[in-house]
Amino acid sequence: MLNPIPFLTPLRSSSSFSSAAALLRLAAAASLSTAAPAGIPTLDPDPPSSSSLLFSILSHPEWPSDPRLRAAAPALTPSAVAAVLRRPPPGLSPRAALAFFRWAQRLPSFRHSVDSRLALLQTLARSGLLRRAQALAFAMVRSHSSSPDEILSCLAAIASLRDLGFRPSLRCLNLLLMALARHGMIAEMNNLFDEMCKGESFTHPNLHTYNTMINAFCKEGDLDRAKLYLGYMLDAGFEPDTHTYTSFILGYCKAGLLVNACKLFVLMPLRNCPRNSYSYAVIIHGLCDAGRVKEGFSLFSTMGDDGCSPDLHIYTMVMHGLCKAGRVEDAEMILDEFGRSGLAPNLVTYNALIDGYCKAGIIDSAFRILDLMESNGCKPNHRTYSELIDGLCREKKVHRAMALYSKMVQAGLSPNIVTYATLIQGQCKEGHIDCAFRLLDLMEGNGLVPNEWTYSILIDALCKSGRVEEAYSFFGSLIQKGVKVNQVVYTALIDGLCKAEKTNVARELIDKMVAEEFLPDSHTYSSLLDGLCREKKLQEAVLLLDEMLEKGVKPVTVTFTILIDELVREGGSENAKNVFDQMISLGVRPDVCTYTVFIRSYCQEGRIEDAENTVVQMKKDGIFPNLVTYNTLIKGYANMELAGSAFAAFKSMVVDACKPNDETYNMLLKLLLRKKQLDSVLVDNIDTWKIAEMDTIIELMEEIIKLGCSPTINSYNAFIKNLCRVDRLDEAKSLLIRLQGVNITEFNDKAFAAIWNVLLLNERLFDNFQSTDFVAHLPLGTFFLGHRTYIGI
Repeated sequence: MLNPIPFLTPLRSSSSFSSAAALLRLAAAASLSTAAPAGIPTLDPDPPSSSSLLFSILSHPEWPSDPRLRAAAPALTPSAVAAVLRRPPPGLSPRAALAFFRWAQRLPSFRHSVDSRLALLQTLARSGLLRRAQALAFAMVRSHSSSPDEILSCLAAIASLRDLGFRPSLRCLNLLLMALARHGMIAEMNNLFDEMCKGESFTHPNLHTYNTMINAFCKEGDLDRAKLYLGYMLDAGFEPDTHTYTSFILGYCKAGLLVNACKLFVLMPLRNCPRNSYSYAVIIHGLCDAGRVKEGFSLFSTMGDDGCSPDLHIYTMVMHGLCKAGRVEDAEMILDEFGRSGLAPNLVTYNALIDGYCKAGIIDSAFRILDLMESNGCKPNHRTYSELIDGLCREKKVHRAMALYSKMVQAGLSPNIVTYATLIQGQCKEGHIDCAFRLLDLMEGNGLVPNEWTYSILIDALCKSGRVEEAYSFFGSLIQKGVKVNQVVYTALIDGLCKAEKTNVARELIDKMVAEEFLPDSHTYSSLLDGLCREKKLQEAVLLLDEMLEKGVKPVTVTFTILIDELVREGGSENAKNVFDQMISLGVRPDVCTYTVFIRSYCQEGRIEDAENTVVQMKKDGIFPNLVTYNTLIKGYANMELAGSAFAAFKSMVVDACKPNDETYNMLLKLLLRKKQLDSVLVDNIDTWKIAEMDTIIELMEEIIKLGCSPTINSYNAFIKNLCRVDRLDEAKSLLIRLQGVNITEFNDKAFAAIWNVLLLNERLFDNFQSTDFVAHLPLGTFFLGHRTYIGI
């Protein structure tokens, strides 16, 4: 045997397994008993007349042709069959009993129970027909493994036969172990395996048995127990095979130890264990789940070189991973490969792609996939509609979402709680709170009970729209109706009250929450702390932080950041340093917002070097500046008229893939205007885009190019949009003309649509372009001009 793999080294147990459960010791339900053993349900009590009739029919050798049997067939029950087989007529041989059992099994509306199968098993075992009994036991387990109760009944039935000398086949026991594993019944698996190892009533385990045990523990992420069984497997003289390695790869993926999983995957062929499609499926799923989609996709591409073909599950899994990573177009390319591979996409495949487009905000493409799906004969389900409704609500297209809801109902699909909650949230975001409440009534009218998330959405919406009294009243009505309001709903109202600067009422609500035995968490306390800071009750906010710690509620990053922000505003950065140090000492990690608060303070205090050092420190801590951070720093430089530093910060921003926004360009343009010695009061108080000459705007673009930052659709869009906003249409047109001669790599449909959206939103500018042949020379110009709906106009 090869040297052991360090992370696949078996664990050794110092003691044997515990004895089998009482369920496996049901020998007391002996073979001579006329009743089903304990643990085996008799599902349908049978009238004595039915059993008597069967007894009479089966007493004659010509029973198959008895007309009474055909007449009795529609009313035949498993308990009647079991009763007759346990006390058969004197002339009914075991083989005839088996023939009757098979006749009943062929009846269209009849299904044997575990008890009826056991009755025949007892007959066959007493008669020494052990091979037939083994085949019947295997069929029993195969037919009755859809629920834990059925499996336990099978286990009890097999255990009850041991006094008759019946030993189930190893194939049957392995099937039973697999059924137990499928339902996560680990304790029962251990007990059955223990009995098998004893070898008294059951057959000794084989390689398949050990692999089943190892796989069950790996699925649970319990690598220690899996390695224990690997040890037993090696002690029994079996070598790990492809299934063993694949199980451990799954276990390492479940445990988050992806490096070990990848090492095992690489080692498999070196250990004479060829990888199969399932091995690839497990490792690709692990990589995609960990966000390492590039590596997962790379492995997917090399499957053919290893003699493995991806199946529908693997294709769908890769597509789902690509969608999660935002690579939806790549995922659709995988869909195009289905035809070439001879596979047909299924509902799960289409849903993954639809969800990907919805999450990416590309709703038109999501509906295009829906059309493709339906044209290929695949009907959308609840999930399809819910994903599309969620996507539309995210894009603030709640009217289309409501239309889709109607279509869903017409298709015979009943919306669930999640669908309603999504629509309610969509209506609330659009400010249609009354419509949201009508949806709540509709939801309850359809027999659905809203969950805490639904109620919290409505309370939050009422508070945000300034209807705090209504929110409080709605909360009270829930209590009066006997609705069990939980921590989520309480926190939503407390947050709303605090934002409305009603912290005294919020305090009372927290006390009520505690009285109801709901403990406020860090989010609840953070809401109250934010409210106190809004009301400038800084001392109370500091005391609240101490109260949290006393009550064992650990503050989170946002808690500290809220307090630090207010302390900085009231007394400068030094005032907040103690709280920041306390944050670090408690093991709470600062985030980009925390650091940005300090950067803003340093810039306001003119301590620009401290601001720069903070940026360096946050990058060392693995936290990268965001748009707000860079804009804060650029503003600090601009206020000190440090043009070179401001543009350098802009370059860092672009390098870090952080997209500048209108505020960024406005600050840089303002800086150039100041350099031209314009009146600073004028520059600060009048819209920059109104007073900047066109040569200054072009200068800004040229400065950006000098930094090595290529022009982007985003930058041109920002400039054109701002010029349109201040009614400088001719300059906007000249910039668009300039755009034709610029090499922009991101010049795709979506990017160009953004430019046209700006132009089309200004009707006069649109008419100006439409009246000329200028648009014909622009990429895709005529397409977009003719399809306003396509680009959301």
